[in-house]
Amino acid sequence: MAFIDTHLHLIWRDRFGYSWTDGVPPLASGDFTLEDAAALGGDRVAGRIFMEVGVDDADYRPEARYVATLVGTQGLLGQIASCRPEEDAGFDAWLEECEGLEVVGFRRILHTVDDAMSEAEGFRANIRRIGAKGRVFDMCLRANQRHLGVKLARGGTEVSLVVAPCGVPDIAGGAFDSWRDGIDAIAEVDNVTLKLSGISAYAAPGTADGATLAPWIDHVIGAFGPGRILWGSDWPVVNLGTSMPAWIDICEAVLAKLSDDEAAAIAHGNAQRVYGVRL
Repeated sequence: MAFIDTHLHLIWRDRFGYSWTDGVPPLASGDFTLEDAAALGGDRVAGRIFMEVGVDDADYRPEARYVATLVGTQGLLGQIASCRPEEDAGFDAWLEECEGLEVVGFRRILHTVDDAMSEAEGFRANIRRIGAKGRVFDMCLRANQRHLGVKLARGGTEVSLVVAPCGVPDIAGGAFDSWRDGIDAIAEVDNVTLKLSGISAYAAPGTADGATLAPWIDHVIGAFGPGRILWGSDWPVVNLGTSMPAWIDICEAVLAKLSDDEAAAIAHGNAQRVYGVRL
């Protein structure tokens, strides 16, 4: 089974600032490079899409410009760049520049800002501009913010939206019911797909095995169906619960229960369709 990793973070501390990692010991020091990711994925990961890493505000444009120079190496197929839809000034110019930076989608992390920001009409209008460019918008939302994703999706049906990673489930806290209800609600909106990526990070330490994660994975597959799920590693965040190879093992075991066509769709087919990349 050849995967396309649609949720790969990379960290270069000599180039950019990553203040958010300061309180996360496994991620607070050292680099996490494309070469490292390629070695960990081995021949099971056939292609990769870089996901912006939440760099310090001054660095999100330089990050995208640098990543663009790496596309085509180590199986890197494109990137999901950071953007600021809440700011009209310079937004269109950034979209235009990204046309030449191998950008296949954009992301704005929403769980670190006030909910009202994404509910503003200006924000939604700029998300629609992303859709008009033929690009995807990735939403990083907590489980209790699922209503924000539903509002965004219904506010511009021409925009392809992605929920990652799996709606940030509180596995350690056992909050399955509330998370399930949120997943089911957003799955009803046709222009939303879900990213099955790295949820081991949300399990209690030492518990992120197949048995623990299977109910959560099985539910998103049932809710969205194999045709609306993208695979990703969320590396190196996945290391908070397990490793990239172990996460691949868990997902291979889950996909083995599906038909060949369904498994292939989740592993790589949907990524090619949604993001327009090719192996």
